[in-house]
Amino acid sequence: MLAYIEGRLAELWDNSCIVVTRSGLGYELALPGPALHALPDRGKDVALYVSLVVREDALELFGFTAFEEKRMFETLLTISKVGARTALAILSTFRPEDLRRMVREEDPAVLTRVSGVGKKNAQHIFLELRYKLKADFGQDSALPAPAGGPPSVFRDTLSGLAGLGYTEEECAPLVRQILHAEPDIDVAGAIRLTLRQLGKRVAQ
Repeated sequence: MLAYIEGRLAELWDNSCIVVTRSGLGYELALPGPALHALPDRGKDVALYVSLVVREDALELFGFTAFEEKRMFETLLTISKVGARTALAILSTFRPEDLRRMVREEDPAVLTRVSGVGKKNAQHIFLELRYKLKADFGQDSALPAPAGGPPSVFRDTLSGLAGLGYTEEECAPLVRQILHAEPDIDVAGAIRLTLRQLGKRVAQ
């Protein structure tokens, strides 16, 4: 799989560029904003990490100046309802460290700064990204909210369920589903619905 490319920057327009390798092959790549701004002048050498996205009607290449950006892009693609263009828009607005900070500070609302991402979608992306960053980047699932900041419904719901004897492993997927379906629900409501779902599982 194509993962890295070195060559000469032949053309640059909008959010795309063409890189011509030493063999004479030219590759068109779409780039996030920070990578675009870091490109050299036309005719200069350039090196980019590459992610190949396969669609039914096309093969698309996306380029990144840092391997961490490539990894974050591919992590975003594993989130349901997040396509390559949305992932690129997110990385044009936020660097990987910004997204990790958003997760640490339990602040999904900042994702609404991305064009085309509304409040409900931002909550959905945040919940899945939090889980995936823990798995893919080794983040601590129990990162606290900042002092004086708003409480996390997700964390507080899990804490409340833990006090009732339930584990995070069995509850976290249910809580994520509930918060995705009802992003404005409070902790008490989330605990109540989770207990209801857990009760259904026991009855089955």
